[in-house]
Amino acid sequence: MTPLAPATIPAAAAQPRWLWHLPRIAPVLALVATAILLWYLHRNEIEEQRATLISDVLWVEQNIRFQMERNVEQLGQLGQDAIGGTLDATTHEARTAALMRNSQGIQRVMLIDATGRPIRTSPPLPEAATRVAGLADAIAIATRLARPTYGPVRGGGNDAEFAVVVPLFSRQNYAGTMVGVYSLRTLLAETVPWWFAQKYRLNVTDTNGSILGSRSSVGAVSTTLSYQIPFDPPGNGLTIEVTSHRLETRILPTLLVVTIVALLIAVVFSLSSLRRHVQGRYAAEAALREEHAFRKAMEDSLLTGLRARDLDGRIIYVNPAFCRMVGWTAQELTGLMPPMPYWIPEQYEQTRAVHDLVLAGRAPPEGVEVRLQRRNGERFDALIFEAPLIDAQGKQRGWMGSVLDITERKRAQDFERQQHEKLQATARLVTMGELASTLAHELNQPLSAIASYNTGCINKLESGAFTREQLLPILRKMGQQAQRAGQIIRRVHEFVRRSEPNRVPSAINAILDDSVALLEATAMKRRARLDVTCAADLPDVLADRVMIEQVVLNLARNGLDAMTDTPSDQRRLAIATRLHDEGMICVSIADRGCGIAKDTEEKLFSPFFTTKAEGMGMGLNICRSIIELHGGRLWFEANPGGGTIFSFTLPPASAEQETA
Repeated sequence: MTPLAPATIPAAAAQPRWLWHLPRIAPVLALVATAILLWYLHRNEIEEQRATLISDVLWVEQNIRFQMERNVEQLGQLGQDAIGGTLDATTHEARTAALMRNSQGIQRVMLIDATGRPIRTSPPLPEAATRVAGLADAIAIATRLARPTYGPVRGGGNDAEFAVVVPLFSRQNYAGTMVGVYSLRTLLAETVPWWFAQKYRLNVTDTNGSILGSRSSVGAVSTTLSYQIPFDPPGNGLTIEVTSHRLETRILPTLLVVTIVALLIAVVFSLSSLRRHVQGRYAAEAALREEHAFRKAMEDSLLTGLRARDLDGRIIYVNPAFCRMVGWTAQELTGLMPPMPYWIPEQYEQTRAVHDLVLAGRAPPEGVEVRLQRRNGERFDALIFEAPLIDAQGKQRGWMGSVLDITERKRAQDFERQQHEKLQATARLVTMGELASTLAHELNQPLSAIASYNTGCINKLESGAFTREQLLPILRKMGQQAQRAGQIIRRVHEFVRRSEPNRVPSAINAILDDSVALLEATAMKRRARLDVTCAADLPDVLADRVMIEQVVLNLARNGLDAMTDTPSDQRRLAIATRLHDEGMICVSIADRGCGIAKDTEEKLFSPFFTTKAEGMGMGLNICRSIIELHGGRLWFEANPGGGTIFSFTLPPASAEQETA
């Protein structure tokens, strides 16, 4: 990493002070400009809404005017036909009903003669004459002007009504009048469309400002946007007043303003914080460079080769240890795609299969062994552990491999395997060597006795004072001691010379007796007591006596060794036989020693694992192999009285023979 130039920090500190205040002023100016822009847009929107309101009001007013003029024409035509005498009462009634049905707002039609008397009223109204009297002024004006005239509004609220008076002439002489009575509520309901009522509230007011009729789909309205126009016809001081409904709260502009203000405040705060901590940032960069250099030094000092590849298998990084391992430089290896120069040509397919296995994400966690070559052609074995290469965002960028040169390790493993085979071949000889001192002690007793008896006989013969009865017991004892020594030598000879298993029906208690005979001297030397408990009437086992003796001796000697630190009065090795589950014969050897630690339990039967300073770690492994060869099982458990109990089972000879 290139170090930061020393002049960078002083140059930043030497900038004019007004530059440091510019980040504070700029957000305020931006806020003011944003507020002005929003105000201007709001005003434009209001003007557009007002223009739309005026246009809609004029359209509605023209629609009402057109409908009322159309109604005047139809009333005049109906009146002329009635005055001319071409209509009978029934036809007149039918045409009047059709007129009210097709017109908008007319609730009643009256035909008045020249004297002012109602001739026909539809629908019938008993007090029609009274209402006609109220229209006298309107009829007089219409007759004088010879054109339709509207009468004053009567009632209020939902019952407001007004009349249109259409004069009728026959040969230029006044012949009567047609009167149409409008319901203001019905007129507004039928002439003002639904979309207008949803957007606006329309009120018809008189000269006093009282509302005579209204049309709206919403009750609440805004008083800030309204428009008035004279209601002419019918005139008489009536006014149409339209008010815009209250618009929904405009969330977007409000949210926009709040967001902009919040962002500007955040910018001011962040820039202020940046100014306060700029020196700390430079210090952090320096610390980061130092940390990076330290980690790079640690990485370069590793003896394990590191190699990173992308998802396509291209090498993107190697450390110096890997370069030393294969003989190529980092520049030569970076960017290479398979096949790699360190792959062995004749093993290309196998290496390629391992490469594809890793890229597929199926690399075994315990690693994979491959054989590679150095630049000089030397071959070596490598153990590679592959793991996903995850970046700071949690995305996999490739694969990271740790490469170990295990050539020497494999050589050591081969040598260890050869030694293991040799140890297995000489296991019984080693066991016998460990018992050499015990056998010498055991043979020394009968030989010493023979020598003592022989000296006694010589003394008797030299003295001449002896009888036959005195020498016979001594000679018999000498023979017994000689036989005992011979039995010991025979057992040792059989134990050592056998190489192939010779499984024959044997009594397990007899095998145990021979083993205990070989252990007595060792137990006396260790000042330990042997307690042997043999169950009676046990079936014979099909076994190699020497192999089973070897198992008993190994387990018993381990038990004696485990009781080295046990007080002498508690050194007790219990050997017992019994009938186990499913007819198996079980032999158990229990000591009162130090027991087995938890961390060694799983490795206890592993080859070359031992807890003894001078042990080889093969005894228990060989014992388990022998017992499993005989179809049995070997295990251990904690002794409730302290120490460990080793047990093994053997199948009875009858079961073995039936299986065979």
